[in-house]
Amino acid sequence: MKHPVDVHVGKRIRHRRWMVGMTQQQLAEQVGIKFQQIQKYETGMNRVSASRLWDISESLSVPISFFFEGLDGDSAMASEKALPGDILADKEALELVRSYYAIPENQRRQLFELARVLSDAA
Repeated sequence: MKHPVDVHVGKRIRHRRWMVGMTQQQLAEQVGIKFQQIQKYETGMNRVSASRLWDISESLSVPISFFFEGLDGDSAMASEKALPGDILADKEALELVRSYYAIPENQRRQLFELARVLSDAA
């Protein structure tokens, strides 16, 4: 049975990998493993060792703590139950966020304000 913390860490790996536009193959090559192992980490099927998580955090340019953000120290199970509705679990949402941050900041602010007005009108 998958442990909820392993699933959470795997989702965070996948989200960050998508945010930086990296494939599983590219991440695996940087870390020195097969891409199938990245797949197993991302699904929570395999637990990520501390040293491997260190390598992954270096490759994805985030601190190790990034992978544990959103976990409640007292209730990992409760936090995991909240994750399926996580917007970043959707591939389209990840593409949208990545594209959004590729826009120059001044234009991004204008786009944000437009989206806010449109959502208020809906």
